[in-house]
Amino acid sequence: MLEHLHVKNLAIIDEVDISFGNHLNILTGETGAGKSVIIGSISLALGAKASRSLIRKGAAYALVELIFQVEDRLAALLEQYDVYPEDGQVILSRRLTGDRSVSKINGESVTLSRVREVASLLLDIHGQHEHQSLLHIQNHLEILDRYGRAELEAPRRELRSLVQNWRKKKKELETFTLDEEKRLRELSFLEYEWKEIEEAQVKLGEEEELAAACKKMSNAKMLWDLVQEIHSLCSGDSGAADLLGRAVRQMGRAAELDEEASGLLEQLRELEALLDDFNREIAGYQEGCVFDGDSLMEMEERLDTIRGLMAKHGGTYDSLMAYQQEAEEGIERYRNYELYRNRCQQELEGLEKELREKSSQLSVIRRRYAEGLAVQIEQALQDLNFLDVRFEIAFRELPGFTELGTDEVQFLISTNPGEPVRPLSEVASGGELSRIMLAVKSVMAEADAIPTLIFDEIDVGISGRTAQRVSEKMAMIARNHQVLAITHLAQIAAMADSHFIIEKEARNDSTTTQIRELLEEESIEELARILGGAQITDTVRKSALEMKKLANETKAVFS
Repeated sequence: MLEHLHVKNLAIIDEVDISFGNHLNILTGETGAGKSVIIGSISLALGAKASRSLIRKGAAYALVELIFQVEDRLAALLEQYDVYPEDGQVILSRRLTGDRSVSKINGESVTLSRVREVASLLLDIHGQHEHQSLLHIQNHLEILDRYGRAELEAPRRELRSLVQNWRKKKKELETFTLDEEKRLRELSFLEYEWKEIEEAQVKLGEEEELAAACKKMSNAKMLWDLVQEIHSLCSGDSGAADLLGRAVRQMGRAAELDEEASGLLEQLRELEALLDDFNREIAGYQEGCVFDGDSLMEMEERLDTIRGLMAKHGGTYDSLMAYQQEAEEGIERYRNYELYRNRCQQELEGLEKELREKSSQLSVIRRRYAEGLAVQIEQALQDLNFLDVRFEIAFRELPGFTELGTDEVQFLISTNPGEPVRPLSEVASGGELSRIMLAVKSVMAEADAIPTLIFDEIDVGISGRTAQRVSEKMAMIARNHQVLAITHLAQIAAMADSHFIIEKEARNDSTTTQIRELLEEESIEELARILGGAQITDTVRKSALEMKKLANETKAVFS
């Protein structure tokens, strides 16, 4: 669950720290107090797009930090992303400066894509307009497949690989639709390319060896002079070898006078032997520092040939050899054109047959899960005051193959008795879509086992008895999940297990947003504000107290 949120220098937030509780966390406040900034800060930490305009005026940076407490089951899932909780915690942070942003997980810098992958296991945010995504039927299949992920993930992965092979084979077959003139032209071109590489007889590492040899020979005169000076210093009269020999003789006399000097004598003798070896090796090296114009020209021409071929075919020895192999295979295909075309056609037909079978098997599994998902969503809709609702999931077979199979899935609903089920876009209003999405989220929360759900103004377009049913549904979800919800409705706010108020404060010619947790009495006063608006009377306060009491009784039934 999300234990703690720390925000600094973001928009109208100077600095806030919030420790969330288990179950249902409600956030309320006046319009414009900064509720959307709080949820936006969480989204920002989880990889949402960022703008430098989000940094508070006068600040050098903005920071958002989320601390999650995770259980063993989730910790095991996080390991696939190389995330290992420390003391059961995962810390996600994002720091914005003028020209960049840095995201970290447990102190280690990571990409935004990695943050989003990890976040998908920890938290699900339902934004104010996300329910509109239900109008796009391409999202319905993804919801269904998430619901049946345990059994669908493996066949989906297998099907994706098959489709990729099928597309590759289909593209290969297209190369066999050439007329005779074009076939001969392609064959001639590949033969020329293959022969050019074959005649060059490029060896592994040859380019590097030639480059080093050319560099050495180009600098042969300078090298010879340098080595000559080094050799003279080490082996000439009064050079290092002469001086070291004299030192050995003198140390030998010292050792005759004192046995303790014997160890030093041995060290000097070893140095003398090493220097003798060095002088022999540098003399041999000097013999190789000879400039030969003809040899240099030959090496440079060879180097140009090798580098030209490599530049033409990928830039490396491996890419050059790979191209030669491809060219050889292409020559074989074009020489035995009909044979290869027929074989490719047979392989493509075999892949298509396998694709039909795998797609059909995947569809059977989906239809089985669709029955269970439809029943659960319909039950959740009834909990949300859709009293005579019918919810179905329809299937249509697509004409071609996709990486998701041949299924097109669409959610259908009827909200009135006697009316046939129809697509959501033809039936649902904005408020109904919001409740439908809540129903879907409640079902998927169990299927995905995501510990934390955030609802940003899920109450848009609802009121009265429907609002009460929505509040009850959220309280039910919060029994097994941590829920954070921003709301304007007293019915939902009354269900809070932890109630936070977001307030805007003007101070020192600047405006800041603050957030704090309310005590029971303060929570009732906030409910009264929501109910009564500008004027809060004793009657309104009694209504708020009664509402809180009824909410507590309702939650006790769910426990």
